[in-house]
Amino acid sequence: MKKNEKFRDRISELFCSQKLAALSTHSDGQPYTSLVAFFAAEDLRCLYFVTPRTTRKFANLKTDSRVALMVNNSSNQAADFHRAISVTAVGKAEEVDGSDKEPLLSQYLEKHPYLEDFVRSPTSALVRVSIGTYYLVRNFQNVLEMHISP
Repeated sequence: MKKNEKFRDRISELFCSQKLAALSTHSDGQPYTSLVAFFAAEDLRCLYFVTPRTTRKFANLKTDSRVALMVNNSSNQAADFHRAISVTAVGKAEEVDGSDKEPLLSQYLEKHPYLEDFVRSPTSALVRVSIGTYYLVRNFQNVLEMHISP
C-alpha cells in the first residue's frame, strides 16, 4: 500500500469513528474555536458541518473563509500521548446551496440522525470546507502532511 493511501485510510478511519470536530475561525485577528458535528466526503476533499447563520462562527467564516478543523480520538488518559491521533484539516468554507444541498444533508443525517430538527431548521446553514492540507499527528509529536489536489 502506498504511503498516501495509508495516510488517507488512517484519516478516513478517524473521521468515521468521531462525531465532533473543533472548528477554528477568526475575526479581526482574534481566533475563535467551536465544536461542530461533521461528516467527511468519501474522497476527503471536503468536510461538512451545519450551523445556525446567527452564530459567531458563521459570521467569521463569511468574513474570512479560511478555517481549520481538528478531529482526534483522545480519551483524556495518559495513554493518549502514545496512542491518540489528531488530524487538522485546513481549507476554505462556504455555504452549500442549490441542488447539491439535499443529498449532502442526507449524508450528514446518516451520521447524525439525532440532529434532524437542527439540520432542517430554516435558520441553519450547511457549510462545506474544501480541504487544502491535512496534518496528522501521532505519538503526540510526529506530524505527517498531505496536500489535497484541486
